[in-house]
Amino acid sequence: MTKLSSGIALDELDPEVRPQDDLFRHVNGRWIERTEIPADKARYGSFLVLHEEAEQAVREIIEEAQRAEPGSEARKVGDLYASFMDEQHVELLGASPIAAQLVEVSLINSVESFLETLGRLERQGVSGFVQLYVDNDPGNPERYLVFVEQGGIGLPDESYFREERFAAVRTAYGTHLERMFALAKLDDAADRAVRVFDLETDLAKVHWNNVDTRDSEKTYNLYRWPDAAAAASVGLQIWRDAMGVPEGAFDELVLREPSFVEGLGKLLTAERLPAWKDWLAWQVIRSSAAYLSSDFVDANFDFYGRTLTGTPQLRERWKRGVSLVEGAMGEAVGRIYVERHFPPAAKEAMDDLVGNLVEAYRQSISALEWMGDETRARALEKLEKFTPKIGYPVKWRDYSSLAIRPDDLIGNVRATAEFEFNRELGKIGKPIDRDEWFMTPQTINAYYNPGFNEIVFPAAILQYPFFDASRDAAANYGAIGAVIGHEIGHGFDDQGSKYDGDGRLVDWWTDDDRAAFEDRTKALIAQYDVLRPAQLDGTEHGDDHHVNGALTIGENIGDLGGLAIAWKAYVLSLDGGEPPVIDGLTGAQRFFLSWAQAWQMKGRDEEVIRLLAIDPHSPNEFRCNQIVRNIDEFYGAFDVDDGDALWLHPSERVTIW
Repeated sequence: MTKLSSGIALDELDPEVRPQDDLFRHVNGRWIERTEIPADKARYGSFLVLHEEAEQAVREIIEEAQRAEPGSEARKVGDLYASFMDEQHVELLGASPIAAQLVEVSLINSVESFLETLGRLERQGVSGFVQLYVDNDPGNPERYLVFVEQGGIGLPDESYFREERFAAVRTAYGTHLERMFALAKLDDAADRAVRVFDLETDLAKVHWNNVDTRDSEKTYNLYRWPDAAAAASVGLQIWRDAMGVPEGAFDELVLREPSFVEGLGKLLTAERLPAWKDWLAWQVIRSSAAYLSSDFVDANFDFYGRTLTGTPQLRERWKRGVSLVEGAMGEAVGRIYVERHFPPAAKEAMDDLVGNLVEAYRQSISALEWMGDETRARALEKLEKFTPKIGYPVKWRDYSSLAIRPDDLIGNVRATAEFEFNRELGKIGKPIDRDEWFMTPQTINAYYNPGFNEIVFPAAILQYPFFDASRDAAANYGAIGAVIGHEIGHGFDDQGSKYDGDGRLVDWWTDDDRAAFEDRTKALIAQYDVLRPAQLDGTEHGDDHHVNGALTIGENIGDLGGLAIAWKAYVLSLDGGEPPVIDGLTGAQRFFLSWAQAWQMKGRDEEVIRLLAIDPHSPNEFRCNQIVRNIDEFYGAFDVDDGDALWLHPSERVTIW
């Protein structure tokens, strides 16, 4: 019998940092100290190392596809990549691929013609003042609906337009707007930039903040089309018709932020038409900038890469080409990726892990002291209805209607945008496709979908440091087991817990149980609100940047429940036996060290600041350290006591699931 490894990189453990004081840096400190973030990245760590490996594997698949049979799906993949990689042709074209669209914008002479032009351009992939997507109806999960999400701004979110800590970013954005207008050879670039910035500032004032936009109940606002159009008090029918929306697709829709639509309508006036024309010209430029000549690409990266994320170097062209193909035809690539890189044994092992995690949740829910019998029965019913998807879809996406040419990059980008537009809106009126995946198999991530009540684990994440069949179970449960537990936990976080087992947004809780749940979530919010990344100490506005506990509460609940339940699942996997000591480490120590190993990450200051403002995930150091402070088994594993930095008094520890 082959001896299993501990799964822990022992030579990486830092003896100068005690796990009782900083588990994250005890495990990752040496790596952080010696590692330079690659020049083309804003952050680097375990997820991105795997991403690089997947990126190389995908590149090989795509380059081979350039020699595939003409007209085949594989050849479309190859031709799309070839059109991006023909840099000489792209440079020769300069700004000419967007010239016709800019002429269309220049001919706008009324609010009505603005809405008509905007609708036509959106179909080709130009950004609009709202974002549209299709999902199943939270009130009736057996049908699809169109969802309308606020949009129209070029900074990460509304806070960037109003908070003092982002003043320098606003100044840089104004400069960027002027630079891009000048590159497009539009006159009065400086005046145009001011008008666009002022208009977006007013748009941002009617945006909802990012805490409210993640509230499932606040954002579920069902409208008939006439009422939705009336909310904007302008002729949105013109916009809808110009997009070529299929019959019936907009009969009913969800306005996620109704007051934004009302505020938008008040800004769509004849007096502000010059600003809207400039804004639409900016959307044309911005939407195509990454696919134009190098002057546009470099300017676009200078702001959205260097300024916003601190990344010093543009990614190599082949990497950007791979990203284009992944976004446009990811499942066509994924089908080949799975054949080459996903062994059946990995899926079988994951089935066992998921089974133990679900059973651990069942046992935990059954024993919760704070939950009453009525709510408990509904929670267990929801758990029974969870659908796990592992590795890859059972049915692959059909790209037969997508036309690709090897010599027309912008044409291909627009064709893929229109293909996706038609595919999404084409769902309306059809049965729910529960086989659909919302990530490709080569994605290093996982997700929970409340409307489908499903947990999804793409093939590419099922490898070290998250999963390794050759190592002891403790390390696998501490890493991929906690990821599985995290995704199941989203079904019971502050928002997922509002959906029942069929994906319906309905209150299945008693008042007392919901109050007890919210008492625990408020305590967790308070824990995270005071956390500040140490790397920002001493930087300008360093004290202004801290974790937003309300924004990150869903992910924090997922982390807390995920790790706690993964521990219980690990114990279940032992079937009553004692875990062995391997490499001098107990099972509990290997479990928590593996958890920390999975969160290995290093980020640039600008990127850390950006993510603190908009990301529903806490920084990795806190996803590691703050979670274990709430897990009793961590204290036993490392003999943590009240003199240690990670000590949290038992009365302050939060246990939810």
